[in-house]
Amino acid sequence: MIRLEDTSGAEVAAAIAAERHRQGSPTTGMVLTLLIMADEEHQEEATSAAVRAARQHPMRIITVIPRPSSAPAPARLDALVSVGGDDGPGELAILRLRGSLAEHAGSVVIPLLLADTPIVAYWPGTPPPDPSVDHIGRHATRRITDATMALDPNAALRARASSYAPGDSDLAWTRLTAWRTVLAGSLDTHPTPHVEEVVIEAGSALPTAHLLGAWLGLRLAVPVRIVEVDSTHIEAVTLATPEGPIDVRRRAASSSARDHVHDDGRWQNATLSRPGAPATGIMLPIRGLDELLAEELRHLAPDSEYGAVVRSMAASGSS
Repeated sequence: MIRLEDTSGAEVAAAIAAERHRQGSPTTGMVLTLLIMADEEHQEEATSAAVRAARQHPMRIITVIPRPSSAPAPARLDALVSVGGDDGPGELAILRLRGSLAEHAGSVVIPLLLADTPIVAYWPGTPPPDPSVDHIGRHATRRITDATMALDPNAALRARASSYAPGDSDLAWTRLTAWRTVLAGSLDTHPTPHVEEVVIEAGSALPTAHLLGAWLGLRLAVPVRIVEVDSTHIEAVTLATPEGPIDVRRRAASSSARDHVHDDGRWQNATLSRPGAPATGIMLPIRGLDELLAEELRHLAPDSEYGAVVRSMAASGSS
C-alpha cells in the first residue's frame, strides 16, 4: 500500500497512474468504478469483499471514510493506494476525509472517477435518505444499499421503498436470487400451479423475507403470511395449492456430510416437495458479501423487478 498524507484527489489519481506505469501496465483495463461510502466500522469488510469481487470485475475501488470532528479542524485527506497484486487486478484507494472535508466527499472523488466507465455507489452501513440525489449517489448509475445491516432493517427497507429511483438496489434483494429461482422453477414444472396462499418461515425482522413476500404477493396476487421462527435466515416457503403444498425448506444440520451431497459432489442444503412428485435436494447457498457484490456488478442496468417490488411495498405501506 502506498500511503499519502494531507493529499488531494488529483494527487491520489496521479499516484495510481504512476504505480500502473511502474508495473508496466499504463492502460488500466478497469471496467467500472465502485464508490464505497463507509464508516470505520464497516469499511474493512466492505473493501475486502470488493477487492475479491474485482477478480471477476476488474475495477477501481474508492472507499471513502468521512471522519468529521465535533470541534473545528483543518480539512485533510489521507489515502492508502494499491494497484494489482495478489488480491486481484483492481485498483484500490482508501480515503479518510477529516475536518470540513468530510462533508465534501462528492467533490473529492471526482478526479478519481474513470472516464467512460460505469460508476456504482455502495453504502455498507447507513445510507443517505435518498441515495439517488446524494452527493456520492448522483455520480452513480447503480446505487447499492443493505437494509440487513440497519438497526431496524424493516424501517430501512421502508425508507428504500419510499425513495426508490431506477438504479437503486439492495443486498437484501440480492440474497433472494436462489430462492426466487427455485420458487419460479417449482411453479413452471407444476402441472396446474394455482396458488391460494404463501407462508414464509423466517427470522424476526428479516428484510429478505418481506421482500420475498412482496415479490410473491405481486406476482401471484395471493395473500402472504410471514411466520417468525428462531433463525437468521429464511427457513421455508410453502405455496398452498388445491393439489397440496409446494414446499421449499432448508434441511436441518446433519452429523453426516453425506446426507447433503449428491453423486456430483455439490452440497445440497434444502428440499423441494411438490404434490405427486418425490422430494428433491436443491441448492440454497448462503453467499458471502463478495459474491453478492459480484452479482450486483454483473447487471448494471436498473433492476426493474426490484423496482416493481419496492414500489408495490411503498404503495401498500407494508414493510
